[in-house]
Amino acid sequence: MKRSLAVVALLATWIAPAPAQQPADQVTYVDATKVAEAFAKGGALDTGSDHVASVLRRVKPGQVEVHTRETDTFYIVDGTATFVTGGTVVGQKEVRANQLTGTDIQGGQTHQLKKGDFISIPAGIPHWFKDVPSSGITYYMVKVVKP
Repeated sequence: MKRSLAVVALLATWIAPAPAQQPADQVTYVDATKVAEAFAKGGALDTGSDHVASVLRRVKPGQVEVHTRETDTFYIVDGTATFVTGGTVVGQKEVRANQLTGTDIQGGQTHQLKKGDFISIPAGIPHWFKDVPSSGITYYMVKVVKP
């Protein structure tokens, strides 16, 4: 677990450049106990106008998603899943501003995600947890919102 958290911290510094002179009152600190709870149960670690950091757990497939202004980055903490990116969305509909869903992806690239893997999905790219075993998958997600 310590190694996973160290990798997550390293990835976070690599993915999101530090803002210049961020005021102290905008800094988010989450103590180790609450971080451990999030990794055990899932949940948000930080939410801002330009980002979200969460630990998520899935035990079944999801819908196809396309975020027109958000880049998703996932670090797989535990479990496995079949994840599809790119291709053409089938049954696409807008569910809210800048958020599209669908029922399937034609074409695209299939990834067999497993513990320790990292994947980054740029804004505008369809993506989908196609197959998730009942044992589930747990992943650390950082979502970065474009202005």
